Amino acid sequence: MGRVSVIRPDASSIPDGPGAYLFRDADGRVVYVGKARSLRKRLANYWGRDLHPRTEAMIAAADSVEWIMASTEVDALLLEYNLIQEHRPRFNVRYRDDKSYPYLALTVGERWPRAQVLRGAKRKNVRYFGPFGHAYAIRETLDALTRVFPVRTCSNAFFDQRARARRPCLYYDIGRCSGPCVPELTGVTEDSYRADVEALSEFLSGHERPILERLDREMREAARRQEYELAAKHRDQLTAARRALESQEMVLSQPEDLDVVGLAEDDLEAGFQVFFVRRGRVMGRKGWVVDRVEDLDRPGLVGSFLRELYMQRQDVPPRILVPEIPSDADVLGAWLASRREGPVRFAVPERGTKRKLMETVTQNAHDQFRRHKLRRASDFGARSRALAELGRLLELEQPPLRIECYDVSNLGPGDKVGSMVVFEDGLPKRSDYRRFEIKGVPGQDDFASMEEMLRRRLARLPKDREPGARRRFAYPPSLIVVDGGRGQLSSATKALADADEHIPAIGLAKRLEEVYFPDRPDPLVIPRGSEALFVLQHLRDEAHRFAITYHRQKRGKRALASPLDDVAGVGPSRKKALMKRFGSVARMARASEDEIASTPGVGPDLARAVHDRLTGPEPAEGRRTA
Repeated sequence: MGRVSVIRPDASSIPDGPGAYLFRDADGRVVYVGKARSLRKRLANYWGRDLHPRTEAMIAAADSVEWIMASTEVDALLLEYNLIQEHRPRFNVRYRDDKSYPYLALTVGERWPRAQVLRGAKRKNVRYFGPFGHAYAIRETLDALTRVFPVRTCSNAFFDQRARARRPCLYYDIGRCSGPCVPELTGVTEDSYRADVEALSEFLSGHERPILERLDREMREAARRQEYELAAKHRDQLTAARRALESQEMVLSQPEDLDVVGLAEDDLEAGFQVFFVRRGRVMGRKGWVVDRVEDLDRPGLVGSFLRELYMQRQDVPPRILVPEIPSDADVLGAWLASRREGPVRFAVPERGTKRKLMETVTQNAHDQFRRHKLRRASDFGARSRALAELGRLLELEQPPLRIECYDVSNLGPGDKVGSMVVFEDGLPKRSDYRRFEIKGVPGQDDFASMEEMLRRRLARLPKDREPGARRRFAYPPSLIVVDGGRGQLSSATKALADADEHIPAIGLAKRLEEVYFPDRPDPLVIPRGSEALFVLQHLRDEAHRFAITYHRQKRGKRALASPLDDVAGVGPSRKKALMKRFGSVARMARASEDEIASTPGVGPDLARAVHDRLTGPEPAEGRRTA
């Protein structure tokens, strides 16, 4: 990597204006599409020295670059999106729905529009509301609303059948449909039916107050005229409308319209969750999962997602709450304002109900992201294929059914720890996890720490192989993975050679997710999206998490250590009382025995013991803060 294969174009030939650009490989396939305010300045950055690893990989795969000018930055944004949709470049961020969410749809293009549940791609002449978390939520909402707005929910085939039979169905008899299949019998007209459809659309869009007020007014007027059956009908409609509203969570005290975007991420993927709030109520929610192929920071990732989101949605609110202000907020804002025909603002909420709402959406994003990763990890078929693919890529004799991964964690020369995590059949086996306190390595040396950890683990193999032995590490692994590059792998290889163990070992570097081998000069780059790569990443991330957790525990214990812990008779309560009295161990060491004895619960004898401990040998240790 790092090789620039694209011939740098002459700077004078590149226009100094907005547009989109395409990198192509030697076969003419588009590998990356980008946009720029100035094509000349943006393209010049690709021939800099300090490129991001992902950018280096893209440049190495490319053979040529071309560009298309645009009249404005907004046009460049739209052009970039259309080119990405057309070519699906491998180095652009790829968005996919976490699942196919259901929508409540009104087929407004038909003569007699229908309310129904729809999934998948959007259709023409159909008005969508949602998305909803579950289809049953839509059906419950429709069950209530068709009592207020008697719009048909039947299929076109059933509608035609009833029209030929010249007899409406049961839903007409119970007041859940106005019977447009036989208008000459039911008396419904296209205008009256269309009015019900538009009223239902307004209600679903969050404009429920006028409808509730109308139903209440009609109920009272009917009662005043002593038309009690009609009044009861309006009462039931009002109750049904309110019940439908109760299914929509109220999150704001004010009737505001906004979208709230939550983000969860790691180095390889990201999860987005969006709450669509209309008139202060959550009218729908949806999640996306993103492959982070492109080199984007958080503001760039948020900007890219917002473009993807609103290319698919017609409904743009005046305010969008985001975890980070997008890097191209001015261009995005101008584009969205033109679509909305009004200003659109981005904001990062810092306090109040909107901040709490953002925290809720972010938590939903994290939960969704965690479920996504667990689903990938727990699918047996995917795991089997992943292990088979991993064995093939690493040229193993058989798929690695037991894999051990090692990581080192330290902060300075102290508290050096290591972790060993175990995957069996592609899943974590937490009962076999082990933690190591690195003891024989002076200073900060990750390579030596890795070697010590492997030596200690491998030393157990002969004992664990003995018949009837109580195994501490279970059976030997079929593959050892170390978190790191060639240096960490060399340390592991040395430990294996000294132990005379012939276990395949590889190193997984974070830079480009490169796989290093002991006997090969060049690393292996496993294709992104590969299930084999996902297993290795999951293994590496779990080892890192386990090591970091142990390191934090040790660091926390050390930070809380105090010379008072060595004094008999000083427990948590007396330690707390002493620290409250003096503020620090250093001040306590300067106090007299009488001053220490004046502390509640501390007598002269205990005060003497405390004083002797703090002023005796090992003064440096004795002056650590509790």
